Amino acid sequence: MPLSISTRNNNSPLPDSALPKPTPEPLTKYGFMRLSFLKEHRPVLYNQLLLAEQLNSHLHETQQAANERMDTLMAQLSKRDPPPDKAMDNLAWAAHMNALKHSAEEIVLNELIYD
Repeated sequence: MPLSISTRNNNSPLPDSALPKPTPEPLTKYGFMRLSFLKEHRPVLYNQLLLAEQLNSHLHETQQAANERMDTLMAQLSKRDPPPDKAMDNLAWAAHMNALKHSAEEIVLNELIYD
């Protein structure tokens, strides 16, 4: 980015400094799932958000809420149904954690993504 110089008020040269716009964090799984749902099943809401320039913020908010809810649910489910010892039976631990993740994700999808 080239630096340009301009004079202001008392004719002293000052660099034109403008901070670049921050790039929003990229959409991840839940953001894209919400976008797809809105396009296919809620086209009126999708168009309203798009025309009001609120679509990206809506998708990022939904994505953040889904990630936080997943973390909370995984902690609750692990506490309610503790996994087997990973050192003793690695495959049983992996299967158990995958089942917990699937259950948590199903709740998140129904509550936040496909509402």
